[in-house]
Amino acid sequence: MAAGFLPFLSGLFGWVYFICWSLSFYPQSILNFSRRSTSGTTVDFPLINCLGFSAYLASNFAFYYSPLIRAQYGARHHGLTPTVAFNDVTFAAHGLLLCLVTTSQYFFPRAWGFSPSIGTRPSRFILGIFVGCVAGVALVVFVVLGSPERSNYEGASSSWLWLDAVYAVSYVKLIVTLTKYTPQLIVNYRNQSTVGWSISQILLDFSGGILSISQQGIDSYLQGDWSGITGNPAKFYLGNVSMIYDLMFITQHYVLYRGAEGKAEETDSLLGSSTDEEARAA
Repeated sequence: MAAGFLPFLSGLFGWVYFICWSLSFYPQSILNFSRRSTSGTTVDFPLINCLGFSAYLASNFAFYYSPLIRAQYGARHHGLTPTVAFNDVTFAAHGLLLCLVTTSQYFFPRAWGFSPSIGTRPSRFILGIFVGCVAGVALVVFVVLGSPERSNYEGASSSWLWLDAVYAVSYVKLIVTLTKYTPQLIVNYRNQSTVGWSISQILLDFSGGILSISQQGIDSYLQGDWSGITGNPAKFYLGNVSMIYDLMFITQHYVLYRGAEGKAEETDSLLGSSTDEEARAA
């Protein structure tokens, strides 16, 4: 009975976390639309999220659909298959679409009927992460192209394979997750408020993170090998890192700045105050 229940529970957790994480993309764009403004938030978060989910979609697609990548994964991990499920691919595609929609609210405010806002310029910090991630993946792809065994289905562990390029792409999502929340945390701190930043997306994200890790743990237990986690580190660490940041936002919203309406002059960017003043003067 337990053997039949755990696969069902894994599938249930997978779709529920898919729903939670998918719904988490809507509150911010809806809040922006209802306020007719993106003030109090920064474009850094949705912009770098576009890169992260592009990478997440590409790596999940490869792990789920590519016979070559699945064969090379199995050769390195005792004949097992990747723990990426169809709902992972669906979630990544949906997430990318919603990130593009939210980002458009910052870059094209007039099209949305929004009031002009300051936080429409990405910070150097986020631009650096963006360029660094793209350059890193390009470097790994270049190295793989120079490996004569790159398309080997046997997957020699000492050689550079296309699997390694897919891992490099998946790590982009992890790097993005490690950094994407930082600008908004700083903006909330400067404003001494979370006004404009939707807490609903954070609560949904936190719930999805717990269920995502739980599903991966169940799948690894059923396979009798924890390489289901070590073989797909992006998915595992993605859930853990997201939850840590979620707890920080929850603390800001419900404890540190509870009921705060923010400063009269809100800061919408990770850029210095002088930049904000120049933008206002312009």
